[in-house]
Parts: sequence; structure tokens; C-alpha cells
Amino acid sequence: MTHTQMLLTILIVALSTMLTRFAPFLLFPSSKKTPAFIQYLGTILPSAVMGLLVVYSFKEVSLTTAPHGLPEAIACLALVIVHLIKRNLLLSIATGTIVYMVLSQLIF
Repeated sequence: MTHTQMLLTILIVALSTMLTRFAPFLLFPSSKKTPAFIQYLGTILPSAVMGLLVVYSFKEVSLTTAPHGLPEAIACLALVIVHLIKRNLLLSIATGTIVYMVLSQLIF
């Protein structure tokens, strides 16, 4: 890339980032009532994204070959237990990730 192309790329990326950050405030100012559909999306999308992440995380787990999904199952169980005890989403996700990485890298 030439210097001009690099500068243009950086400028486009910066403007795109700013546009996506500012768009909600421009489209839905605090002086107006937020449309019902947008409020519905705000309540339903976080759960949908979590469900999608769970499906994506387990999509390539093979129960027929070693280790038969044990690292994933143990990490998932640890995640659920920590979440039920602490009720902290970030702590739960971090626990599940750390347990899975330790199991897959060091044990299985």
C-alpha cells in the first residue's frame, strides 16, 4: 500500500467507527421516545447472542472421538456453577474460558 492508501484506509476505518458509535444517539435522541421495536430488540438480542455463542462453542464437539467433549462439558459445568453462585456474567465467562483452556492445553 502506498502512504496515501494507508491514510485513506485509516480515515475510512475511523469514520466508520465514529458513525457506528454516534448513530444510535443521532437516530434515537433522548428527547424522543424510543420506538417499541427497538426496545424489544434491546431486551431480546442479548439472550439471542448468548444462545448463538453457546451453539457456536459446541458445534464442532465430537462425542465419538477422544476426549469425547469432556473439556467442553467440564468448562460449561464450571461456568454454570460459578454463575449460579456469584451471578456475575463476566466472572462466569472468564471461569468457563480459563477452565476450558487449562483442560484442553494441559490435561486433554
